[in-house]
Parts: sequence; structure tokens; C-alpha cells
Amino acid sequence: MSLSIYQISVPVFIRMLGNLSAILAKAEAHAQAKNIDPSVFLNARLAPDMFALTRQVQIACDAAKGCGARLAGVDIPSFADEEKSFADLQARIAKTVDFLKGLKPEQFEGAENRDITIKTPSRELHFKGLDFLLHFANANFYFHVTTTYAILRHNGVEVGKMDFLGAA
Repeated sequence: MSLSIYQISVPVFIRMLGNLSAILAKAEAHAQAKNIDPSVFLNARLAPDMFALTRQVQIACDAAKGCGARLAGVDIPSFADEEKSFADLQARIAKTVDFLKGLKPEQFEGAENRDITIKTPSRELHFKGLDFLLHFANANFYFHVTTTYAILRHNGVEVGKMDFLGAA
């Protein structure tokens, strides 16, 4: 049995975005239960030079949709970074999931050899599709999902490993 690029990307991103959504829902409920202003969590960060939680979620969504689009050979949808609430972040996750669900497995045929270029402020990165997915996109996506989890856990939200992993 062989796995396709589609199978090891899109459904994985969709599942983890669902887990991220559930973690954010727990954070919002925690804020309400403890009478904490939600902006405390939305603006929280692990270190002064790291992005706040809101930006972590935005980048996780961008990483998932960007990877899916690049591997499928379609344009990456652009989402304005205007989220100010848990509801806004949930909407962004939902838009990202909707985009990913619209991608079809046949769009990923040959994606493992597709040329992928990522432009950063300091350089251009060049990959073949499989290397992009396995060595850049997944790591970037999981970094920002994990950092979101860690920010919330550090701030007292009762989330655990199974919240991160999701239901089996």
C-alpha cells in the first residue's frame, strides 16, 4: 500500500485544525468561567520576542492552507490578519478547513516532484513537494499549533496531551 501526498497532508491538517479549534474553545470557556478577559489569552506569549497566541493561530492556518495550495498547484487564498477574538480565530480555522476540504486528491498527483519556492524576507527556499511537506510545512504547522497549546497551558487553561492529539 502506498500513501499519496494528499493523504499525508490535507486530512492531517484538517484533523489538527479541529484539535486546535477544540483547544481554543476550552480556552474561551476557561476565560468565561474564571472571569478572565479573553484578550489576556489572545495576547499571551511564551517569551517577549515570540508572537502572541492570535498570531500563532493565524500562522498555523496560513501554513496549512499554503501547503495544501502549493502541493495542489492552486492559488493560496489570502486571509486578512484581523482576528481580535476567539470567535474570529474559530472563523479563520473554519475558512482554512473549508479551503482544504475543497482540494481533491487528484490535484496532488505528481505533487511529490512539484517545484515549491518559499520567499522569506531574507531568502528564497526551494523544495520538491515531498521534501517541502516533510521537512518544512509540517514542522512549521506543528510549531505554531504546539506553541498555541503551550501558551494556553502556561496560562492555566486545563488542556492536556489528548486535547492536542484529539479523539482517535
